[in-house]
Amino acid sequence: MTLAGLVFRYCAFAVIATAANLGLQRLVLAGGVDTVRYVAAVLLGTLVGLVVKYALDKRWIFHDIGTGIVQHGTKFTRYAFMGLFTTGIFWGSETAFWLIWRTEPMREIGAVIGLAVGYVIKYQLDARFVFTDALNRRQG
Repeated sequence: MTLAGLVFRYCAFAVIATAANLGLQRLVLAGGVDTVRYVAAVLLGTLVGLVVKYALDKRWIFHDIGTGIVQHGTKFTRYAFMGLFTTGIFWGSETAFWLIWRTEPMREIGAVIGLAVGYVIKYQLDARFVFTDALNRRQG
């Protein structure tokens, strides 16, 4: 795959995962915004975005063909662990925008900015620490 193709795919998948994340957040926050709903929205949205992005990245970015519950479990655990730092960037940005402006559009802009920065870093971490066997197959 060309670099341009890789960047396009990765960005498209980031948009899909972001839409899943923010879509679920909107559903949770539809009944109103309070601290409990806000925390639930951020946590559930993040989980859905994580699962969607993992499935897309595994198959279409890193061309990982591994199967089985143990292999998926190990990789997903690493994938999620690598996402802890980048999730902090996302949550920090989203929360900062919410605390400063207290409007839904600004909260979502903060979320998108945080997710974009996080995804750039996440790709590097995943290539180096998660999908190493898939990368080795492509290079070997």
